Amino acid sequence: MSRSDWEVVIGLEVHAQLNTASKIFSGASTAFGAEPNRQASAVDIALPGVLPVLNRGAVERAIRFGLAIGAHVADKSVFARKNYFYPDLPKGYQISQMDLPVVQGGAITIRVGEGEAGYEKTVRLTRAHLEEDAGKSLHEDFHGMTGIDLNRAGTPLLEIVSEPDMRSSAEAVAYARTLHALVRWIDICDGNMQEGSFRCDANVSVRKKGATEYGTRREIKNLNSFRFLQQAIDFEVQWQIDTIEDGGRVHQATVLFDPDTGETRMMRSKEDAHDYRYFPDPDLLPLMIAPDWKARVQAEMPELPGAMKARFIDEWGLSAYDATTLTASKEVADFYQATVAAAGTALAKPCANWVMGELAARLNKAELDITESPVAPAQLAGLVARIADNTISNAIGKKVFEALWNGEGGGKADAADEIIDRQGLKQVTDSAAIEAMIDAVLAANPKSVDEFRAGKEKAFNALVGQVMKASKGKAGPAQVNELLKKKLGG
Repeated sequence: MSRSDWEVVIGLEVHAQLNTASKIFSGASTAFGAEPNRQASAVDIALPGVLPVLNRGAVERAIRFGLAIGAHVADKSVFARKNYFYPDLPKGYQISQMDLPVVQGGAITIRVGEGEAGYEKTVRLTRAHLEEDAGKSLHEDFHGMTGIDLNRAGTPLLEIVSEPDMRSSAEAVAYARTLHALVRWIDICDGNMQEGSFRCDANVSVRKKGATEYGTRREIKNLNSFRFLQQAIDFEVQWQIDTIEDGGRVHQATVLFDPDTGETRMMRSKEDAHDYRYFPDPDLLPLMIAPDWKARVQAEMPELPGAMKARFIDEWGLSAYDATTLTASKEVADFYQATVAAAGTALAKPCANWVMGELAARLNKAELDITESPVAPAQLAGLVARIADNTISNAIGKKVFEALWNGEGGGKADAADEIIDRQGLKQVTDSAAIEAMIDAVLAANPKSVDEFRAGKEKAFNALVGQVMKASKGKAGPAQVNELLKKKLGG
């Protein structure tokens, strides 16, 4: 059987670390990078007699997420004890939520692929629940022993669980990227994957096409990059197909991905919920969220990517592709909106072209984030405005952009004007001057003139290019075209 005879089924569980200053049940700091066990309070290390106190900020961030995805934010949710033994979990249980999570349902629309081959898809969410993180085992720092760092113990997490709606690794990555952008957009998580602030578990199974029953799933744990997520799923899918086609069986299990080999390997047989013996935590009252609390959080929500995208299309006339690209992250959207604010909404489309084109290309090449752009929004707006009012051509605009990128003009908003004046880059619009250039080009290229008159359109373009070269890019292409046609027609 070929790969196309199988259908892939993927659901993701994402752990988003909430960006509170202190932990979910104690006042210990959540700052990253401290010496081991310097940020573990009596509550975090489970000393006898201590009691957890719920962090209100963590709850507010969960509410914000629920509102952002159109979910039901439960009026009442309950914390439970998830019992299991691990060296970095000193209580012997993790405080989490089970039967009554704070966020229930909801959906996220993703875009998979680019251009005309791209498509949109809605992924349903099952739930998002609050819980504490465990500590960390340090295997590499001690020869023949394992150290325990409890700095992470009690760090607030929002575990976001999707329905098994994804059918390829590309869809899983698109979903994870969209979710990553959203939690940063609404400012509940810094999204730092290297520091473990955003990590994914992927539940993967395969089934014959047309089958209604799901196959047996295996869970790939702790994927902390989008590239590893895609590689791990692709390997796991092929492994499951090969196993079944060779007459074997897939057993429910938890597996790890090894980036060095590109393979998944068995970690442990998969536990079910009943293995954890969940029961309500007697030390924590049910979490009650009153309507006025939700209303206040709703009033403080930023404009969401979907609404902003629709506004860009409806009010500024952008295409769906442009609007999607410019709302892919809050930083890009902020930069673009600041550029349009400085240039004027009539120039929204050329601003979009420059942000997605020249600026994005230079940022990628320099491996810079848009927040590190050497060209400020006001400076880019000034450049776009000078092209729009025909002070400079688009080709000269790239030369001015290069100067801005290299810091010419300092940080001044009118740096583009200063560069244009200093370098004498204003567009040549004097018809007599352009006609003189055309006459010189026609005299120097009789072969191209003859070819054009014999019906070869390419010869005309070559002549336009020669005139533009003669003007050092300062003549307007439209004006050159018009005058050249008159000359050749005569």
